[in-house]
Amino acid sequence: MRKDKLYFLTFISVTIIYVVVALIAIRFALRSSSLELVTTQLEIGKKEARSMAILVGHELSGGVVKDSVISHFQASIDHTDQESIFISILDWSGRIVCHPDVKQVGQKIGSNESFVSSVADDLSADEFYNLLMQRKNNRPENTGGQAAVSSDVFFMFPVQGSDWIVASNANLKRLISQLNRLRDRFYVIFAVLGLIIIPAFVITVRFIGSKYENRLELQKQKLEDEVLNFSKLNRALDEYQQKVNEDAAVSEAKKRILTHRHNELLSIPTEDIAHIYTENTVTYVVCFDSSRSTTNASLDELYSQLDENYFFRANRQYIIAISSIEKIVKYGNNQLKLLTFPETKTSILISKNRAAEFKNWLNL
Repeated sequence: MRKDKLYFLTFISVTIIYVVVALIAIRFALRSSSLELVTTQLEIGKKEARSMAILVGHELSGGVVKDSVISHFQASIDHTDQESIFISILDWSGRIVCHPDVKQVGQKIGSNESFVSSVADDLSADEFYNLLMQRKNNRPENTGGQAAVSSDVFFMFPVQGSDWIVASNANLKRLISQLNRLRDRFYVIFAVLGLIIIPAFVITVRFIGSKYENRLELQKQKLEDEVLNFSKLNRALDEYQQKVNEDAAVSEAKKRILTHRHNELLSIPTEDIAHIYTENTVTYVVCFDSSRSTTNASLDELYSQLDENYFFRANRQYIIAISSIEKIVKYGNNQLKLLTFPETKTSILISKNRAAEFKNWLNL
């Protein structure tokens, strides 16, 4: 139950993070793509207006009458106002001379129907986009009414030798519709990506989590087995200590060791010895009362004379009595560390190679 709750919270957290990141990304990506679309339309409109203004200027300079030029121009732009960008002809007073919608011919454009006020104005893509967004937000159709303005002039280029101006117009409804479709596509794309990424992430986390839990479970089981083994080892140690103490009386091994303390000779019973160690070529005998004396014999000589059931050669430095061992713990890479009483000056370590022999000594 706790795992399911954890995975559910993970799902909620990832979803929230993805939504926040997606909204930020959509905002910047949408503006970038919208600017790219607006820039393309802006350049197309400017290029078309210049080209038509030059063409009309050539026709007029070639002697073609204005009525004929107007007729030809009107025929070439008829019904183009349904496109995103279209052109028209105005005179210097702002009266429409040619327009894709012939109903507009003869009317004057108002100040709210143009993004520019003169032929000298040159809108940048950012300015055009911002003005377009303002018109979008101010359109009556946003409140359910009908739009009062369907197109705006955003570029004007004069016709040489006349009082005409070729104007580039933006079909607001169509441009805004394109921007809305672009926005909707971004939302759909990010929604689809979310439906793929979020479950995939949660499934991946769950898979990795289950693998990690299995590893932890195996490590836990291994640790429990090691603890159990060491419990058995220490229990066997207690049993063996008791057995050795019972058998010590009938052992044929050496019963006493002759040692020195200052100028005094001491004969120490082996059952009083806790451990024997060597330091700087001197052999020391330590008893259970923590008294220490020296002997002239080496560890090898002493070990050969001692009861092997009661004493064990832990390493080159120490011989330990079974009764002095208080605890056996794991140390390093498969080594054993012996905790004794009285404590030794240095740690008593049994190497990996002698660990098996030590366990056999304990009759395991």
